[in-house]
Amino acid sequence: MSGLCAGRVVIVTGAGRGLGRAHALAFAAEGARVVVNDVGAALDGSGGSAGPAAEVVAEIRAAGCEAVADGEDVADWAGAARLVAHAVGEFGRLDVLVNNAGILRDRMVVSLDEGEWDAVLRVHLKGHAATLHHAAAHWRARGKAGEPVDARVVNTSSGAGLLGSVGQGSYSTAKAGILGLTMVAAAELARYGVTVNAIAPAARTRMTERAFADAMTAPERGAFDAMAPENVSPLVVWLGSTESREVTGRVFEVDGGRIVVADGWRRGPSVDQGRRWTPGELGDVVPKLLAEATAPEPVYGS
Repeated sequence: MSGLCAGRVVIVTGAGRGLGRAHALAFAAEGARVVVNDVGAALDGSGGSAGPAAEVVAEIRAAGCEAVADGEDVADWAGAARLVAHAVGEFGRLDVLVNNAGILRDRMVVSLDEGEWDAVLRVHLKGHAATLHHAAAHWRARGKAGEPVDARVVNTSSGAGLLGSVGQGSYSTAKAGILGLTMVAAAELARYGVTVNAIAPAARTRMTERAFADAMTAPERGAFDAMAPENVSPLVVWLGSTESREVTGRVFEVDGGRIVVADGWRRGPSVDQGRRWTPGELGDVVPKLLAEATAPEPVYGS
């Protein structure tokens, strides 16, 4: 089959619904062979069903494309290993990993429950790290065997990870952690022929429909649906293609028809007097530095 990703083997996690489903369908439409990973859990991570992944696979196959369903828990270290092994066993190799799976348990910081905090960090952050680890091991082994590797990782952060979001302390923390993981992995895996980038999408999903109901309301029939998850997938597919081999360690905000390169933490104004400061001296120094610095973007919901 022809297409931008013809013949490439792609894992998309959390691909049973929302953004993940849109990514899986878009990759398949561009000729990729897709492993549709989803545990079929509720929004808070509870329960599970093989149905959502199977439905996406059926849709892909009905279009004449190749896909298999996978129900592994990406935040289980051994489960993530089995997921990568499933892709390799089914299609012979892995070329692209799209980390998308996540859950939502919103709380104000003062109301955080330890179990809910752990669950959100586990699925989002550990779920990215575990799959990335095992995919990287696969690509390193291929490289050491003398096989050319031209692989891609696309991680999923959020505006909440870039700027923070009121009522989403655990989610924002996990999504910010994913950005750090992306930067490190991009630097470490370049030697193996692997690029690692992240997106911070805005789209209508089970998560955002609850957290931002007004903003996610579908438009009247015939109008451009800026919050449709399908708007995000073209960038993800391009980042998964061989065309993107020069792009790594970058973060893109994407929604509707808009793509923004996120310009993250950078060193701003500074002063160095060549000796240790005393606390009393800093009352004049810090305000001057802040006056010279660019004001931070506001936290969502503030």
